[in-house]
Amino acid sequence: MVSRLLELFIASEEDSNAKLVIVKGKGRAFCAGGDVVAVVRDTTEGNWKLGAHFYWNEYILNYMMATYSKTQVSILDGIVMGSGAGASIHGRFRVATENSVFAMPETALGIFPDVGASYFLSRLPGFFGEYVGLTGARLDGAEMLACGLATHFVPTMRLPSLEAALFKVNTSDPAVVSAIIDEFSQQPHLKDKSTYHRLDIIDKCFSSRTVEEILSALEREAINEVDDWIPSTIQSLKKASPMSLKISLRSIREGRLKGVRQCLVQDYRICCHVLRSEVSKDFFEGCRAILLDKDQNPKWEPSKLELISDDMVDRYFSKVEYDEWEDLKLPARPNLPASAIAKL
Repeated sequence: MVSRLLELFIASEEDSNAKLVIVKGKGRAFCAGGDVVAVVRDTTEGNWKLGAHFYWNEYILNYMMATYSKTQVSILDGIVMGSGAGASIHGRFRVATENSVFAMPETALGIFPDVGASYFLSRLPGFFGEYVGLTGARLDGAEMLACGLATHFVPTMRLPSLEAALFKVNTSDPAVVSAIIDEFSQQPHLKDKSTYHRLDIIDKCFSSRTVEEILSALEREAINEVDDWIPSTIQSLKKASPMSLKISLRSIREGRLKGVRQCLVQDYRICCHVLRSEVSKDFFEGCRAILLDKDQNPKWEPSKLELISDDMVDRYFSKVEYDEWEDLKLPARPNLPASAIAKL
């Protein structure tokens, strides 16, 4: 699917008759994520490079979407998780609905929010990106709009009319496309218990320097606040892979200072280290426990945050020591987003 999307995006960019690209899913999901089980199978059979090749192509697709010369409209009517976010959030317009469910659940699987998530999560208000990336919290369409992951909210019943209107567009001018989507958009109501109402406490806790300090801050708040959300958040963090939490926090923090190109190059480095299991085998254990055996009881190694040194985390951000390995090579692109140009 990644290879086919790449072909279509390249062909559409070169076709003067193509004015915009609409990306949507079929069924109850926009895209529930990449097939990590297949990657795990290939790697355990001794061919980690097959998985690395998949991620290489996927990140090139993400970069093409982020720098596309024509307008991309992603219609997120359903589940948008992991790689599904990579195939949509980098596009110019992201249309959420009442059926949208966004999450980056990687830390529960022993991996990290990749596909350039360190770029788009780090640009959410305050430290909301750290919260979403570390806990794997699920956001609905209204929350996606509120935090900026979505640019518009259109009720599902109005999507056919929106698509019909977009099909008539004969320009790549984003202002024209935005005006059309605006005609079908509405301002959704944030639920009373929405996580986004807790942005103050999220900023207070998730701005802490380390994962350990984030947990301590949350535990202090739990003493003073009668709010089920706090113990639930603490539990999510304690169930996740300690190594994944450390990698993810550093990735998102560094993403604030990088352009999308740099973020994707860094993702590829981390990803290859994960596949090679040089420091931790948590990715394979997480997939076993959550996706294969489904006992929901992964045995993480290292098992505790305090057992992970800075040097262990540094390894994931370094070049891979393998003769045939090279850093991700992203193509030269003419349409870089203004926010990325200075960071390349």
